[in-house]
Amino acid sequence: MEVLKVSSKSIPNSVAGAIAGVVRESGSVELQAVGAGATNQAVKAIAIARGYLAPSGIDAVCIPAFTSVTIDGEERTAIKLIVEPH
Repeated sequence: MEVLKVSSKSIPNSVAGAIAGVVRESGSVELQAVGAGATNQAVKAIAIARGYLAPSGIDAVCIPAFTSVTIDGEERTAIKLIVEPH
């Protein structure tokens, strides 16, 4: 599964396009976000991507979970958002 890393500076429309492209190509995608700002941008991007995918008959759903990531040698907790067709 392809992993997209989202930051607080990510542009939701751009991330949404990437989500829609990956879902169309391989069926599902995982977004990783560390922090409130990054999680906010990721959730906005998923909402926009659902609109991009709906005309194709794809009803995308989001499954949230926690995961651990290493940033600069430090273990951090991230939000993992799996987007897949319903």
